Amino acid sequence: MFISPPSLSRTLSILLLTILAIGGLYFARHFLIPIAISALLAMLLLPLSKWLEAKGINQILAAAFCVILLLAILITLIFLLSWQASGISENITQIWIRLETISNAIRQFIADNLGVSTEKQTEWISNQQSGNQRSAIGIAGILLGSFASLVVNTILVFVYLFLFLLYRTHLKQFILMLVPASEQKETEKIISDAGKISQKYISGLGVMIVVLWIMYGIGFSIVGVESALFFAVLCGLLEIIPFIGNLTGTTLTALMVISQGGSNGMLAGVIFTYLLVQFVQTYVLEPLIVGSVVNINPLFTIIVIVLMETVWGVAGMILAIPMLGIVKIICDHVDPLKPCGFLIGKNDSKIIKQR
Repeated sequence: MFISPPSLSRTLSILLLTILAIGGLYFARHFLIPIAISALLAMLLLPLSKWLEAKGINQILAAAFCVILLLAILITLIFLLSWQASGISENITQIWIRLETISNAIRQFIADNLGVSTEKQTEWISNQQSGNQRSAIGIAGILLGSFASLVVNTILVFVYLFLFLLYRTHLKQFILMLVPASEQKETEKIISDAGKISQKYISGLGVMIVVLWIMYGIGFSIVGVESALFFAVLCGLLEIIPFIGNLTGTTLTALMVISQGGSNGMLAGVIFTYLLVQFVQTYVLEPLIVGSVVNINPLFTIIVIVLMETVWGVAGMILAIPMLGIVKIICDHVDPLKPCGFLIGKNDSKIIKQR
């Protein structure tokens, strides 16, 4: 029996606050996503900025150098992907011919086994294509708007990143002014730990992606995949999307092998490469490189990824784990929130024994 019954009003207040927070994240997503991305990148580049300042470089120049370095890395990746993709575009005619052959084989299979004639299938496809043509202008407008939005958000990320690095001390002092003097030391520790967990997670993820590039590149090259480097880089970059990123990249590689007329042995080689890389990543790379930086149990890892995908889309899936790691740090340092930190964290045998 409870000595003091749980407060229903408190429970409802927490539930209402959670719903309002999720709603706010959703409706303000176009504003918040660039800020969240730039904040995490600022935490990653903060040690480099501090090191440059320690060498006597002006703070503005140090922040600008960090931004330029990140921009150079991004341009290099885009150039590398474009260079490799040009090799695919040279064979686009052969790829379309192969796809048409596969399509005809599927139609004939349907006609032989389901009783739907190829003429009827062609009629259905023609009707569908006529409807698609009518909406082609609308689709083109949506794509153009999405591209423009991507460009604007990318520029905003770099602007925010520069300003976060430049005004980091000012922002830190603002946070410290919000808490009593007796709690400022603990607040500074929370800020420091949040920065460290973001640095370790993003840098560890970057190292692991480079290792995945090498493994996928070697595997796809041995199998004989055309433009193996392109698909290796693609599979590695998609690793930033937890759980489904690498599977998506491998699926695209397998589809391209099929469209290029690759043999069953080549397709099996692609699948084997994926399974082998996943085994090495799960049991070797993640424990050694990423480790237990973000101490979150798998249940809440999946829950927060699904939730953030619903709220922020793909960007939410990328940001979900480091953001939840920061939330856990805050919960671990605030007494009323410690049960929440324990809930989303991995099992701690010491805490369990103490209880």
